[in-house]
Amino acid sequence: MSGAMTHERLVFVHGSGSFGAAAWPTQHALASSYDCLYLRRHGFEAGVDPLPTDFSEDQRIVIEALGEGGHVVAHSQGAISAMMAAVERPDLVRSLVLIEPACLSLTTDQPATSAHRELVGQLYERRDSLTDEAFLQEFVRLVFSTDARHPATSEAQRAARRLRLQSPPWEAPLHIVPGVPTLILTGGWEPLYEEIADYLAVTGARHLVAPGGHRPQDTPEGDALIRGFVASHASSAEH
Repeated sequence: MSGAMTHERLVFVHGSGSFGAAAWPTQHALASSYDCLYLRRHGFEAGVDPLPTDFSEDQRIVIEALGEGGHVVAHSQGAISAMMAAVERPDLVRSLVLIEPACLSLTTDQPATSAHRELVGQLYERRDSLTDEAFLQEFVRLVFSTDARHPATSEAQRAARRLRLQSPPWEAPLHIVPGVPTLILTGGWEPLYEEIADYLAVTGARHLVAPGGHRPQDTPEGDALIRGFVASHASSAEH
């Protein structure tokens, strides 16, 4: 229709659990205001055997999804490929939201990151000798101080295998994003993510805290902060 506005692209990059649209239940409604793409990173596909991490392929997926440019919202390990894409093509990224970013390679020498690497690194060193479920159970206990559900379905079993195949996030080839408006959203529950957020804030990012633990995007407060930040950097008057 003549005069109709074109929605701006909004790319969502999931973490290590749910993927695609399932990873962003609270943000589905944004599809009415933006051209939303809910990505599947490399090795994440329902009904298909998982693959090991490929940071470069994840970066390519994000850049390709951006098309002629747009906004990127990424969670946990998804923040790695989002940052890599923004470093490679800052001209395409109008704004960047990193939620509980697992960007440990940026803070490798800082206290919380060092402690996490020492604790979880031992698990990664033993992963080839562990079953998928054993790795899942120990990983969840170490990182979240709780017990993981038994992977009773074939898809849950694939998810457990996928987790065991993922590279430690401190191995990611990360650099600071030059000149891209960036929001770091954390849940205020874990010193590791606050340390990463504080580091990125020193480099020019904005750091905000919302309730919700490792998934603040699922709370009304977190969702509102994401919406507000993206809208403030959108070029269309419709937002």
